[in-house]
Amino acid sequence: MNTGWIVLIITLVIIAASAAALYFLGRKAKKRQEEQQQQIDANKQTLSMLIIDKKRLKIKDSGLPAAVIEQTPKLMRGSKLPIVKVKVGPQVMNLVCDEKIFDSVPVKKEVKAVVSGIYITEVRGYRATKTSEPPKKKGFFARTWEKAKEKAGVNQVK
Repeated sequence: MNTGWIVLIITLVIIAASAAALYFLGRKAKKRQEEQQQQIDANKQTLSMLIIDKKRLKIKDSGLPAAVIEQTPKLMRGSKLPIVKVKVGPQVMNLVCDEKIFDSVPVKKEVKAVVSGIYITEVRGYRATKTSEPPKKKGFFARTWEKAKEKAGVNQVK
């Protein structure tokens, strides 16, 4: 047999084995995520809260309880989480926000939020106007182009 065919067969076997491994790992992760979602749904409650501030912080800088920080995996400790500082009644606390709704959370507004433990899953306006999407940031070239127009005097009102 030609060595080219042997290399091709070995490569195909390795690709097939890695695809099968990824398939089974994906199924296992999906099952785990569904179980976590069921736990979140079982423990959720609606609270009225004042959103003070929101930031993306590392877990060790987030101000979360020490027990939460110790339970997080070592690999997750370096990543940044969406942290929301809220006031619930007289108590000020830091909560972790769902990544999907983090951008739509209004700052310095009172809202009704669905919370499961220290995790905010949903936010609805309460004593505020309808929250709109934040203005989209301009790219580097758009900002440079505007500055160039301003210096040239093109955008000046006559």
